[in-house]
Amino acid sequence: MTLHLPDAHGALRAYEPRTEPLALTPGAPFTSRTVFSAAHVVADPYADTTPDSPAAVDWDATLAFRRHLWSHGLGVAEAMDTAQRGMGLDWAGAAELIRRSAAEAKAAGGRIACGVGTDQLTGPANLTEVRAAYEEQLAVVEESGAQAILMASRALAAAARGPEDYLEVYGHLLRQAAEPVILHWLGPMFDPALEGYWGSSDLDAATDTFLDVIAAHPDKVDGIKVSLLDAQREIDLRRRLPKGVRCYTGDDFHYPELIAGDEQGFSHALLGIFDPLGPLAAQAVRVLDTGDREGFRALLDPTVELSRHLFQAPTRFYKTGVVFLAWLAGHQSHFTMVGGLQSARSLPHFARAYELADTLGLFPDPKGAEERMRNLLSLYGVDR
Repeated sequence: MTLHLPDAHGALRAYEPRTEPLALTPGAPFTSRTVFSAAHVVADPYADTTPDSPAAVDWDATLAFRRHLWSHGLGVAEAMDTAQRGMGLDWAGAAELIRRSAAEAKAAGGRIACGVGTDQLTGPANLTEVRAAYEEQLAVVEESGAQAILMASRALAAAARGPEDYLEVYGHLLRQAAEPVILHWLGPMFDPALEGYWGSSDLDAATDTFLDVIAAHPDKVDGIKVSLLDAQREIDLRRRLPKGVRCYTGDDFHYPELIAGDEQGFSHALLGIFDPLGPLAAQAVRVLDTGDREGFRALLDPTVELSRHLFQAPTRFYKTGVVFLAWLAGHQSHFTMVGGLQSARSLPHFARAYELADTLGLFPDPKGAEERMRNLLSLYGVDR
């Protein structure tokens, strides 16, 4: 049946939903690339909370979604910004998420890496306090048995006087890390509080400092996760990495070309867009495992329009579209988010996200997704 979807100008347009999903089946982990999906959390819709309350999480649905990702061979990047770190999920909630997901990963045989940050600091902090906060979170992740991702820190960005402070803090953390970690560089488009990270708003200077951190401790750095939405900068950076240090793309605008790579190398992946794209992304990487770059691009290139839509400015609200698609796909029974963030995007935004995802065949039950979309439209007053 025809759906009438609102556009950005307030008009309704007719859309005919597809009737069959893509045939995407679970499979083993990949051989040519290491791929993590940064996974969202599922809120508890029955909890009596406010946007300022601690997060109320539906643990059963949250862990079930991680099992879904593992079943397709993807790793899970846990407690990252996709899970609303710093946007509804506080450190206490993140610590519980890390412990639960790490135990679930062990039981399922899935790969997991978890975010280590400083978000237990809720006010101004000095460098000693920032370092101690990182140490506390690193201990939780390592005790859980997960790999650590040293996340970019708002508190460090506020406290650091220059590049030397980043070198000192990260050097200390890398020296004490039990296993190689992933270093995380999130650009200000994802979090405005991270402007000037690595001691400079000049990205060339910041890159030099970032590389200095890695060069001083290459044995403690498994890889870097870069989310700057600048494909050429990522390519240039990965070519300067020490041998054995991986580049995990976090570029939700250019991921097909970065993962496919060129004659001088390629990026692995740690992506928020691989939350809704999980099964399709997994199929594409399996094609790449055979050496078929063109086949990989043929599967993944058509998804970029959806990704760019979800990650449009203000980019930090991409999480709303990710959870919206998880609801339409049947991974959760409701469209409620931690901190009430389901209100962060407009109805025309949701309508376009639905249309793009449905066109790609992402919904295992297209009819069920259509019915949920109709319900949302009705809630907003669209009655036809």
